[in-house]
Amino acid sequence: MHEPMKIKRCEDALRMLAAHLDGELDEANHAEVERHLARCKSCYSRAEFERRLRAKLTEVGRVEPRSEFQSRIRHLIERYAGGEPTSD
Repeated sequence: MHEPMKIKRCEDALRMLAAHLDGELDEANHAEVERHLARCKSCYSRAEFERRLRAKLTEVGRVEPRSEFQSRIRHLIERYAGGEPTSD
């Protein structure tokens, strides 16, 4: 097992935050981030914001675009790809 990264600055903690929230850090690095969050109100607030944002995005789920939006996108793709837009 490798040595955990020592967090010396908030930038170090924030660089690891996404992996921390995604559960991608090994146990030692996870603990190091948690120690920093326990000491740093600013980073803790950022982590809580990210947690709440992720929870809301999961709650909202995936929404299918309206057919008008899909037609407009197809039209723009064809236009900028050099082809003639199809009539929708």
